[in-house]
Amino acid sequence: MSKDHLKIPKKLKEVTLWVHPEGRVIGALFLREQSVHHAGEEDPLEVLNQPEHFVVLQRDRPEELRFYNRASIIRVEYPGAWPSDDAEAKATPLPCQLHMMDGSLIAGTIHEPLPPEHSRLFDYLNRSSERFARIYLDDQTTCLVNKAYIIQVSAPEGETWRWES
Repeated sequence: MSKDHLKIPKKLKEVTLWVHPEGRVIGALFLREQSVHHAGEEDPLEVLNQPEHFVVLQRDRPEELRFYNRASIIRVEYPGAWPSDDAEAKATPLPCQLHMMDGSLIAGTIHEPLPPEHSRLFDYLNRSSERFARIYLDDQTTCLVNKAYIIQVSAPEGETWRWES
């Protein structure tokens, strides 16, 4: 008897991970063909923000399957245009610079649908249920950043922020 009916259909999404202390790792994440949260396929951010400690990565060179501890993943990048989802596209863009523990500076824009009473960048970064934050880079790259590796967040060069509590 075939057990194929028990399998969850998934497809591979090519990504680049920066892992502590290993460094840069190229591979593919397994994404569900149908997200459990919305119409359409699962997003890499959904995979990384799951509560389990490990995520599965398929490597090509060497050809192997690896399990990475989510807490050790600094960031994940993959080619991707600006938000295409209607809710994200309508969200207020939040430009920022992320100063990372590894010395890198990630500049881009966060585009996430946020409730009006919690629509500040500060609110988004403090969501305790999400380990990773998504930032869109100017070169059409999507970057998922482990919030535990962010030292500070600042306004983009040439801009200033005001604090409103």
